[in-house]
Amino acid sequence: MKTPSLPIRSLPIPSLPIPSLPIPSLPIRRLPIPSLPIPAVPTALLRATALELAVLAGHALLYPTGIADERHPEPAPAPPPTPDPRATGRLPGEVAGRPPVVLLHGFIDNRSVFVLLRRSLARHGWHHLESLNHSPLTSDIRTAAELLGRHIEEICARTGHERVDIVGHSLGGLIARYYVQRLGGDHRVRTLVTLGTPHAGTAVAPLAGALPIVRQMRGGSAPIEELRLPAPGCRTRFVSFWSELDRVIVPPEAACVDHPDLDAVNVRVTGIGHLALPVHPAVAAAVRQALDTAEPAHGSSGAAGSASVA
Repeated sequence: MKTPSLPIRSLPIPSLPIPSLPIPSLPIRRLPIPSLPIPAVPTALLRATALELAVLAGHALLYPTGIADERHPEPAPAPPPTPDPRATGRLPGEVAGRPPVVLLHGFIDNRSVFVLLRRSLARHGWHHLESLNHSPLTSDIRTAAELLGRHIEEICARTGHERVDIVGHSLGGLIARYYVQRLGGDHRVRTLVTLGTPHAGTAVAPLAGALPIVRQMRGGSAPIEELRLPAPGCRTRFVSFWSELDRVIVPPEAACVDHPDLDAVNVRVTGIGHLALPVHPAVAAAVRQALDTAEPAHGSSGAAGSASVA
């Protein structure tokens, strides 16, 4: 059966009016962006930081050369006794010339840090120069100071000198001071020069506190407190170099010697940081001057002074 086809007409779709709704315009305000003050970095600090990085890079190259202990010459024959001590102003059997200078490095370092300072001293007439290495595994300042005392006895026996001078960088200066002040080393050490040594302790490197030797360099540690004890009649003269840009000694003034019984001069160094102290030529010149200064009289009043090195 055939389905009839019906015609399909398109019915008109009525257009309905769409009302236009007013869209409110909200006022958009620009929120003020707070401007945080950016502190200006002093030019001196930038220069000191650049110098510190350069010194660190150079020292990394020299470090392997200082791992092994230096070789010492054969002991010199003892000089003949002086028949009349008044003719030379020395005691019988005392060796003429400047006393030996012992160079003592700092934490996780070695004797290579003193290459430039040693060269400067040798060029200006110092003939007995000894660079000592203390073990990187050193965990106690007292033990290191006892070992230093044995080294100094050997140096005096080998060179014929009764006393020595010491230049200590950072921890090396603290070890030397403990030997002088607490172990009777003042009868062997004429002048102790320290470069960036935490005499009052330092608050830097909190994450390194797991190391016993680092804890002993903190303010309030047992060795630091022992150095505050009375030291009447100490015969050693102290010269301490410190820098206001030192980022290892915190605060920087902690590198000053402040003790009523000690004959101490604190020398302020400007424009350089901690690592540059043993290599800067201006510091080397000041160290030479400190070592050439006459020995203080026994029973010194212990008054401290100050100076500055540009």
